[in-house]
Amino acid sequence: MHFSSKLRPNPRRLSLALALLVPCAATAQEIAPTGGIDWPVLGRVAPRSAQEIASSPWSIGGETIDRDFTVYENYQKYLGPLGAKGIRLQAGWAKCEKQPGVYDFAWLDRIIDDARAQGLQPWLELSYGNLIYAGGGGIGLADGFPSSSEALQAWDRWVTATVRRYRDRVHEWEIWNEPDINRTGAAKSDRYVELHLRTATIIRALQPKSRIFALGLAGSVDYADQVLAGLAAKGKLDLVDAITIHGYPKNPDDTSAIDRLRAVIAKHGRAIEVRQGETGAPSQRQENFALSKLPWSETTQAKWDLRRLLAHRAKDVPMNLFTLSDMHYRNPDGTNLRMNYKGLLGTNPDQTVSHVKAAYRAAQTVFSIFDRRLTRLVDFPVTNNATRRLAANGYRHEAGAQLVALWFNDTPPVEANEVTGVDITLTKGKFTEPVLIDVRTSMVYSLPKASWSQAAGGAVFRALPLYDSPMLLAERAAIPLTRGR
Repeated sequence: MHFSSKLRPNPRRLSLALALLVPCAATAQEIAPTGGIDWPVLGRVAPRSAQEIASSPWSIGGETIDRDFTVYENYQKYLGPLGAKGIRLQAGWAKCEKQPGVYDFAWLDRIIDDARAQGLQPWLELSYGNLIYAGGGGIGLADGFPSSSEALQAWDRWVTATVRRYRDRVHEWEIWNEPDINRTGAAKSDRYVELHLRTATIIRALQPKSRIFALGLAGSVDYADQVLAGLAAKGKLDLVDAITIHGYPKNPDDTSAIDRLRAVIAKHGRAIEVRQGETGAPSQRQENFALSKLPWSETTQAKWDLRRLLAHRAKDVPMNLFTLSDMHYRNPDGTNLRMNYKGLLGTNPDQTVSHVKAAYRAAQTVFSIFDRRLTRLVDFPVTNNATRRLAANGYRHEAGAQLVALWFNDTPPVEANEVTGVDITLTKGKFTEPVLIDVRTSMVYSLPKASWSQAAGGAVFRALPLYDSPMLLAERAAIPLTRGR
């Protein structure tokens, strides 16, 4: 499934979105250079806003607004220019219903309408619980589902009100977030099956053409197997269009959970899409949350995010990059601040944006190039003389031009950016005027004539500078360029 927009581009809004790139660049963290490339520089990849991209498999995280850990209005001007076509939002039962039977959707209206106006399609996760009801469940990650009869009936009413309100603007719904790590005992799969069935039935009745995402899985494929078996036993697998899975491996190229989940789905006999619903790296050491207590930097964050994006693209898995803004986790009373630095945007203590990280510009480059016009080439042999394991994936643009993504993927990304020359042979490669793109820096290089050749046996590239961050070989005519460094 690709995120797309049927909104007609507004030239004035497009100009505004592109103009917003200027402050982004002016306040961005300086991008660490890549050492060892002395080829002529043609310019940089020109960013494309969400309104300029018809459709793509990329979404950006807009999570935790429901608990005020991020503030949408603080980062909204950076959303459209990033170029992602979807945004994941948590609908927040407890934020919507603070008094029984009284719903306040004004906060969510503003976000959904603005994101759509910028060219993105929101998808809504229905969660968490609500403490105003006895047995209403918890209000955050790993807390319980609603369990009492009163709370479940209130949940049904809130889901009904939410779907009715947004069915003309939202067509993809995710049910709960990471139920497999629920610490209250509600993690049992039969409890989730019950919640999914009652919720999905409401959604499908009110919006027959909706797409329903199950699980928001933290990583337990066995849990997914149990849930699918439970739904199959009730004859209700048709209420699952996709399963979203999360993952934060140290090596971003580890997509083994995707393979295991696909195998589990296959044995249940229904075609269900697998989507990466949440994944991303921090930009500095943090004491909590996924990938904590490791020596991160803005450079290694950018590399990790890029490799994660393109590793999923190589398996045709739509992906949501977590997340746009750094998150300020606090208890309801405002105490116990815990920072999650996985945002593409850094923040100040008051949650305003402090600067644009290198990962923002890097992701922007991927989103600008890897839209729906690119098709992965399943049969695309690549031979090389590298002494390290090399990721190598070929794509074809709808206009016919080829693109190849290359990077060392044997270890997690490191701080150093020195390249190694590698000879590459593409037996089905066809190039006229290839360029080399360093995705992390968005720099576009012209290849010296002596560095490559095209013959009947394919394309050969000599001493191609590669490192542990993606490089792209592409036809110059297929890449939007902006002049200068």
